[in-house]
This record gives sequence, structure tokens and C-alpha cells, in this order.
Amino acid sequence: MTYKVAMADTIFPDFSIEEEILKEINAELILAKDGGEEAILEIAKDADALVTVYAEITRNIIEKLEKCKIIVRCGIGVNNIDMQAASEKKIYVANVPDYCWDEVSDHALTLALALERKIFQLDKAVKSGEWNLNIAKPIFGLRGQTFGLVGFGNIPKQAARKAQAFGFKVVAYDPFVSQEVADELDVKMLTLEELLKDSDVVSIHAPLVDATYHMINRETIALMKPTAYLVNTARGPLVDTQALYEALRDKKIAGAALDVLEEEPLQKDNPLLSLENVILTPHAAFYSEASSDNLRRLAFTEVVRALKGGTPKNFVNRKYFE
Repeated sequence: MTYKVAMADTIFPDFSIEEEILKEINAELILAKDGGEEAILEIAKDADALVTVYAEITRNIIEKLEKCKIIVRCGIGVNNIDMQAASEKKIYVANVPDYCWDEVSDHALTLALALERKIFQLDKAVKSGEWNLNIAKPIFGLRGQTFGLVGFGNIPKQAARKAQAFGFKVVAYDPFVSQEVADELDVKMLTLEELLKDSDVVSIHAPLVDATYHMINRETIALMKPTAYLVNTARGPLVDTQALYEALRDKKIAGAALDVLEEEPLQKDNPLLSLENVILTPHAAFYSEASSDNLRRLAFTEVVRALKGGTPKNFVNRKYFE
């Protein structure tokens, strides 16, 4: 029996890893010519499995799938897949939540340190011919500062250990994590309001769901210290971009570093680009050579598992099948 696996989009240079894994079930891999609905349906309508990176897998696509057994997000978040539509058709949805814990936590810490030490501001000044430490003042020592983690899953737990190594006191907000669990990492659980008021760095690691959309907004930013920094390596829509821009412009907080934005790629007229106190990276936190290969391997292992009659290891819509 030959299976057909459709790939809605890709960021990878080839399909060597994917095709090697799919050999086990004699599956053919076909890539859509672009990430639009029509192009995806052209290859996915009669496919046994569908894999997406960033392409939107809408209800319209899902309802037209004739024999798809599993949709896999090649990444962590699944907000680009219509979960309800997939569940109604009894299509498994899986993701890959465990491939880049170190990379994202490293990126978050790197951004925080660059903000705290004003690395880019000083670098720009030196390159423009100005040799003057005073332009970056004040810079505060890291030891004894409070590092606040919004969300306390696997990645922020890694970030906690790394922040503590620099002398930060680490606190976290996560309504699904108990203080007993946090005690194992010497982390104090707070309410979101308490965390925003107390933290010198606020690093966001929450999932994007209806309840977390724009959780960082005018009201919540207003709780932060004027010397505090905001870091987001999770999902862009967790932060109200306009509210953040205004807070940064008016120096209501000291700075921000964003690897994710509400609109990606960043448009040339985005007002954040006019600010000196913001660092922007292009949704790169997940990436290393090792994590990229691991992501591909784990995503297509889920496809093979499902087409061989098993259930996904990372079964996102499990509750709809119980």
C-alpha cells in the first residue's frame, strides 16, 4: 500500500529527512506550490496525512479532506489549524512541543541580557564613531533582579535555570502550575498582576488561546516598572503591538525584545522600527541546526505512527476522541 502525505508549506532546504522516515510506510511526499487554500487542497484532498509549518489549515480545507487521518504542525503552536473542524472529522492533530527547549530559552535569555546591558545601543554608537558609555546609562547589575516568566512549561523551566545562573530571582505566572512544582526549581508562583509589578524582566512563554490573546495590553503594561524590559519568544498576538509601541515610545517601560509579532513578516511601516529601545528578531528563537533536524524528524514520525494505526505521541485534540 502506498500512502500520500501532503505538505502545505516548508522552511526547510530539502526533504531528505522526511523522505527517509516515510520510507517505512512507503509514503509519497508532495509539497503544495504555495501556502494558499487552493494549492493546499490540490495536493491534500486525497492525502492520508497533512503537515503544515506556517500555512493556515482552515475549516474549508479540512472539510474537503477525503481520507486524511492526521494533521501535524511542524512546530509547537497549533493556532494555524482549525482544531474544531479537524476534531469533528475525527482527524488527529499533533504538534512537536519538545524539539527546541534549549534554543528558545537561550534566545529569551540572550535578548534579556542584550536589553539589560544595552548591547545594541552601545554597538551602534561605537560604529557611528561615538566612544561614550554614558549614552547607555543607567545599566543595572543582574544579580538580585527579578526575572518573571509568563507561563511555566518546559521552555520557561529551562529559562528559569539559566536566569538563576546570572543571579536573577525567578518568579512565574501559570494558572496550571502549582507552587509545589515550582519549588523544585526555586521559583515563586505569583499572579500575573504581582509578576508584572515585581519583575525587572518579563519573559512571555504562554500559548496563544482565546484567553491569552493580548494578555499584554495597555492595562497590564501599566503595571510594569518604568525600568522593566519585556521579552516575547512565544506568540506575537499575546502582545498588543500598538499598546507596546506607545509604552516604549513614551518610556513607560525601558525596552522590549520581540522574536514574534502580531503580523509576520514585519512590514516596513511598522512603528516599532522607529524606536531605539526595541530589539527585533525574525521568529528565529526555535532555530539551530540540531533543532531543525529534530523538528522534521519528530513531525514525520507522528505521521508514520498514525498511518500505521497508532495514536500520536503529542495528541493535541485528544479530548475529542475520548
